Amino acid sequence: MRFLSWFLPISILGLVCLQCMPVGPPVGGRERMYTSVNTSGGSTGNRGKVPMSRMFREVNLDVDMVPRGRHGRKVIRPMSPRYITIHSTQNYTADARKHSQALKNGALRSPKTRYGNRIGYLIWHFTVDDKVAIQHMPTSEQGEHADFHGPGNRLSIGIEMCEHRGSNKRATIERTAKLTAILMKKHNIPLRQVVPHYHWPRAGKRPPNKNCPHFLMDNGRPGKKWSWFLSRVNDYYQRLE
Repeated sequence: MRFLSWFLPISILGLVCLQCMPVGPPVGGRERMYTSVNTSGGSTGNRGKVPMSRMFREVNLDVDMVPRGRHGRKVIRPMSPRYITIHSTQNYTADARKHSQALKNGALRSPKTRYGNRIGYLIWHFTVDDKVAIQHMPTSEQGEHADFHGPGNRLSIGIEMCEHRGSNKRATIERTAKLTAILMKKHNIPLRQVVPHYHWPRAGKRPPNKNCPHFLMDNGRPGKKWSWFLSRVNDYYQRLE
């Protein structure tokens, strides 16, 4: 619970991300330029430094944990995170709070994952929409969001971006970029280890690499849009005091 104790003083339905399909650029039109980024962590600009506390306030974090011992946290698997994995929900009816409630109710099952005779549940660390970011589990625990028993689950913090109808997708992306920068700072995770769900192949699936987050992929795989997103993350990271 170290991450929870770190966050609390400062801030405090359908199946999720099971099938991602391309729907076009996240903001603007195809005329918008998506810039590339040096994933070694080089600065993207000369804007002033921002205190960590201020960026926390901008993220608007709410901690709403799935109770320990229930659903996705029924089996606690310790983790020391080395990656951050970015997803999109492709659930057009649910915001972050509805996803949080679904996780706490055990509404999102993972039929491909079993602990003994029990069907496993999907769970990830954060859900972000255009108004709030919600934490569902400590970052010291493994989730079930990327690649079954693979390194994506064993080694990465999972962040889901909402895309419900009427929401501001650009605001969701910017909030996600800020949260990612904070997590990079906290866990000493380099930018090159901020990856899309696509990064983690899923054994037995065809295709093995999922088109996710679909609105940041180009033709189903990382390209200019993903590089643009990394540039936003890097900009916030470089500005953190």
